[in-house]
Amino acid sequence: MRSLFWLLAVFATAVAFVILGRVDAGYVFFVYPPYRVEMTMLAFAIAAVVGFLALYALFRLLGHAVSLPATVRAYRARRRRERAHGALAAALQAYYEGRYRRAEKEAALAFEIGPVPGLAALLAARASHQLRDFERRDRWLERAAAAGDATQTAHLVSRAELALEERDFGAARDALRRLQSAAPRHVATARMLLRAERAAGAWDEVRRLAGQLLKRDAIAPALAEEYKVQANVELLQRSSDDAEDFERRWREIPARDQLHPRVAAAAARHATALGKASLAREILENSLAAEWNSKLISLYGELPAQASAAERAEEARVRIERGERWLTERSRDPELLASLGRLCAQAELWGKARSFLEASLSFEATRGVHLELARLAERLGQAADAQRHFRHAAELP
Repeated sequence: MRSLFWLLAVFATAVAFVILGRVDAGYVFFVYPPYRVEMTMLAFAIAAVVGFLALYALFRLLGHAVSLPATVRAYRARRRRERAHGALAAALQAYYEGRYRRAEKEAALAFEIGPVPGLAALLAARASHQLRDFERRDRWLERAAAAGDATQTAHLVSRAELALEERDFGAARDALRRLQSAAPRHVATARMLLRAERAAGAWDEVRRLAGQLLKRDAIAPALAEEYKVQANVELLQRSSDDAEDFERRWREIPARDQLHPRVAAAAARHATALGKASLAREILENSLAAEWNSKLISLYGELPAQASAAERAEEARVRIERGERWLTERSRDPELLASLGRLCAQAELWGKARSFLEASLSFEATRGVHLELARLAERLGQAADAQRHFRHAAELP
């Protein structure tokens, strides 16, 4: 459309000049002694237009000649950028294709000539890591760090990821903590830090990070629950040698987490080992009230009796009463029946103990129950029954 417009304009100008030549009889007279020039108005107009065009072309030519060095520099810079972007794209493609040596070569070229040397250096570092050339990887990471602040976050994330792959959890934690201090809401960083802290055994941090990620919906609830349970179990294990420290650690655990069967089971075992059977009983009863668990009820029945006869009798009575209340709702639970049998045996209620243990066997035959019946039979002087139960216990897997 533009070309058509200019063509029409040229033809219109030509027609205007022809019409002007026919109707205009004027002329132009120049005097510069001793020279005199006379020409028609049409010739003067044509000469003026031609002169203007010639001068315009001359000045354009001079302008291009003066700006030629800058134009060449801009052209070369543009070619370098295009080549660098092409090298970076080729490096990315080679990296994702698994051709790590070529990826490093192209990334090195992009680093030398490209506008984003930091990113190219990080890509080269990852390629070197895949080639297991860790010395060259570290050199590339140093170059990426020196490239400027624009890629510092990417540099720290890459360093942490590579350290995690090599199980260098100390280096990963250092890099990730620096990132967390600068950008505490960085979800990907928090996930990697959770992995590093868990591998390093920093269970207090694992519990904190799991709760933080769960609140931000950045981790599956089941996975966050598993991490918190594991952290609580490990922290209780660390305090299992000191009764005071164990109680302090137990009280620090949120009430909801205390009720988890695995946490309650671990706490009850440690409390029992520390001689705090009453605390173990309280822990198990609270957890069972919140969620029934056969393993917990089995552990409840295995709690040791108190030292003195009076305390032992009172403890057994309280636990038997609690167990019989549970039995009204779960009369067919073999673990509950077996636990009641053990408790009755502790209280020297031999008849009730035998009844509960045999009832448990009627629902599920287990080695433990057969052994309890064998010991009970020995106490009652029933050698044949004891041998029979020992034999059944030995036959069970």
